[in-house]
Amino acid sequence: MVKTIGLILLLSLSSFAFAQTRVVALRCELLHNPIGIDVAQPRLSWKIDTKVRNTVQLAYHILVASSKDKLAQDIGDLWDSDKVPSANSIQAIYAGKPLKSRNECFWKVKVYTNKGESEWSDVAGWTMGLLSYKDWTGRWIGFDQYFPTDNQVEGRLSARYFRKELALTKRVKKATAYVMGLGLYELYIDGEKIGDQVLAPSPTDYTQNVKYNVFDVTDVVKQGKHALGVILGNGRFYAMRQAKPYKVKTFGFPKMQLQLMITYEDGTSETIKTDDSWKGTANGPILANNEYDGEDYDARKEFHGWADVGFDDSAWLQAEYVQEPGGTFEAQLNGQMKVMQDILPVNIAKKGNGRYILDFGQNFSGWVKMKVKGRSGQKITLRFAESLDENGELFVTNLRDAKATDTYILRGEGVEEWEPRFTYHGFRYVEVSDYTGEAAKDNFIGRFVYDDLETVGTFESSNTLLNQIYKNAWWGIASNYKGMPVDCPQRNERQPWLGDRPISAYGENFLFDNANFYIKWLEDIRLAQKADGAIPDVAPAFWRYYSDNISWPGTYLFIADMLYQQTGDIRILDQHYPAMKKWMHYMQARYMNEAGIITKDSYGDWCFPPATIEEGRGVIADKKYPSALISTAYYYHLLTMMSRFSVLTGNNQDRAHFDDAALKMKKSFNATFYHQEEFYGNNTLTDNLLAYYFGLVQPESRADLAQRIVTIIEKENNGHLSTGVIGTQWLMRSLTNMGRADLAYKLATKTTYPSWGYMVENGATTIWELWNGNTAHPKMNSQNHVMMLGDLLVWYFEHLAGIKSADNAFQTIVMKPELVGDLTFVNASYESVRGLIKSHWIKSTSSFEWKVCIPPNAKAILHIPAKDLPSIREGGQTIQGNSTFNVLGSENGSFAVEIGSGSYEFKTKL
Repeated sequence: MVKTIGLILLLSLSSFAFAQTRVVALRCELLHNPIGIDVAQPRLSWKIDTKVRNTVQLAYHILVASSKDKLAQDIGDLWDSDKVPSANSIQAIYAGKPLKSRNECFWKVKVYTNKGESEWSDVAGWTMGLLSYKDWTGRWIGFDQYFPTDNQVEGRLSARYFRKELALTKRVKKATAYVMGLGLYELYIDGEKIGDQVLAPSPTDYTQNVKYNVFDVTDVVKQGKHALGVILGNGRFYAMRQAKPYKVKTFGFPKMQLQLMITYEDGTSETIKTDDSWKGTANGPILANNEYDGEDYDARKEFHGWADVGFDDSAWLQAEYVQEPGGTFEAQLNGQMKVMQDILPVNIAKKGNGRYILDFGQNFSGWVKMKVKGRSGQKITLRFAESLDENGELFVTNLRDAKATDTYILRGEGVEEWEPRFTYHGFRYVEVSDYTGEAAKDNFIGRFVYDDLETVGTFESSNTLLNQIYKNAWWGIASNYKGMPVDCPQRNERQPWLGDRPISAYGENFLFDNANFYIKWLEDIRLAQKADGAIPDVAPAFWRYYSDNISWPGTYLFIADMLYQQTGDIRILDQHYPAMKKWMHYMQARYMNEAGIITKDSYGDWCFPPATIEEGRGVIADKKYPSALISTAYYYHLLTMMSRFSVLTGNNQDRAHFDDAALKMKKSFNATFYHQEEFYGNNTLTDNLLAYYFGLVQPESRADLAQRIVTIIEKENNGHLSTGVIGTQWLMRSLTNMGRADLAYKLATKTTYPSWGYMVENGATTIWELWNGNTAHPKMNSQNHVMMLGDLLVWYFEHLAGIKSADNAFQTIVMKPELVGDLTFVNASYESVRGLIKSHWIKSTSSFEWKVCIPPNAKAILHIPAKDLPSIREGGQTIQGNSTFNVLGSENGSFAVEIGSGSYEFKTKL
């Protein structure tokens, strides 16, 4: 079988040795929307799925055609790659005829391997989007004014409704809708919503770029009369807070551009577009909406059939032409947000007088779908919170001024069902007021909303605490995927802070297929860069924070590196290299002193834990401790990354500059921050970790620094961490690299403060913003954050499970599981760009069993613990002398063995 990115094909294979093999076409540029690609040269990828061991691709042949009929005749009129000798099965760049707007493309692939030649795969395809500004023939429409129902003070507008009717006199062959609805939209045709996406489109800085969505509506647009309808919500376009224009960027009133492009069976075409023939109103049932405060809905104001043919819109206003937002129009290649899971309450506490508190048992982001029956005009209020106070009431202080409240006014016509459209909340608990009748659990459904990303990783171990932390991490990560990585889903913030994600995004990639998500975010960062090179702390820059530090904007480089490492897509580095280089020069020119130190930092080791839980009780964590050591260490590390990037992207002329600058900075760093007592800076755990992990410490002092780090943890911290968001990114891997994976394991399984286990012990179902999240001042105390994950998830997969890419996006995999503490088994898997990787090991006092699965067209270097080589058996046979296994050597009680693709079961004696 062959899978193209987002498109599935089946393949039968001819060779008898290949008889059980399928080629799976994996990607065609994006996963979720193969009918709106605006990339001139899409990337094609595939997977080989076979049980035959040591399968290696030798060549491939791709055909791309303008019709299925031509492709069936093996005619690649758009591109015939011929047979290409290559082991590459990922990111093959289309190199055929130039593609034009709306071109339909169909493709298939065959592969040649050392086990035989495949047949052609089944057909997959994609359709090009609108590649030129002139392809948009309509006009932007909206209402650039307030209406009586709008709340200007709170930044909450009533939703705007638009409609148009049309009559098609010919038989329709194909109909495609292209929509830009800002800030958020829902599209209807003949009363039915198009698509299952919510909170669309993905947010951007609309002065820089605007995402459009594409829908194939051929099944619903036929000859005859139709009605188009669109509802617009505020989203990030009309800012949730208007009172601080110096801080908060706002873009104006909601607006839209749409065109329905129709091809008739007689070969003619027609475009229905937005213009002033559309009608609109703000006098609908959605009285107010924004992300922070919620949605108000009055069912008595519903206009039934508003998006159907024949609706009387005589009282509606003529749509107005409005100024376009200014940014370039781009197809949304990252996935849409969707309702990904429904959750029922685990408990409902009756408070009297129609008031209830629902407990969903899990902190998550989304909203509640409600059933209710009552009198016309009755108002139901739903308030959302992450936790309860000591009296069992909602605790909302940590929401700051976010109201996190939805209201629904009943029609009074039987059982009514409602859920909001243009808001979301971060919550576990919901207070429902003025509810009539008994509140049954199935009358309230929690709707978990995040980007439509496949979960590609699994992890389970013999330690239940490790498993629960992993589960909490999954829920927290998913909750904060909102078209961009936000810091938290509940309070009046929800911003895409760069500093939260430099290494945690790396760990997230082992859980979610988030490549397109983070590719989109890299573009947000690039477009937020100022002309002089400055990169903001938040991107898109909805908050005007350009504080000029290293560790937050440096995330730009870390994310690019992660994406290249995990996906092998060199174009990511090619595209962003100039902007990254520009920022590096900007920071050096502006903030490097004569001693070679980067003097500017904004946050220090943000949110490091108070020494004791009591010391932090009631204390506001929003305090900055700038550190020139952190900014200099990070800049050095980024110089080494840029040196590597320069070679990868063909900018070899830059390498000498970066290498020379790094060498000079290393000397300056040690001259300034190193102490003869074998520590750095203020002798904090973070200061020493950075010097160790980044390789700033001199080789002769490396062992002493490692011991200093261990001493801080074991003796000074009584076996605990003391790192904030900076140090935690390098903690677990540093300890493992210095041979102390056992100490990393102790940190991972602690249940006393400060630790991830402490959060679990105190009822957390996600990851807290603060190590002392149960006692800190609520002004800054989110219970659903990801920044304190640091490199924990990377450590789970790469070091506990032993799944790590060593070369070219898992073409070579290093599998070196750490057998630590009381762990008796780890069972993990990861669906890489090359295929499924599995690692399941079981350890006893005298034996070790290990089941591994390596995808075709990849190889692995296993580090197998064993007392001696003859005791290592696979499938009941010793590997010694077996040509399937290339024994590379032994070290510290394990043997390095190179294997090809396939499934294996090893058993050894310890």
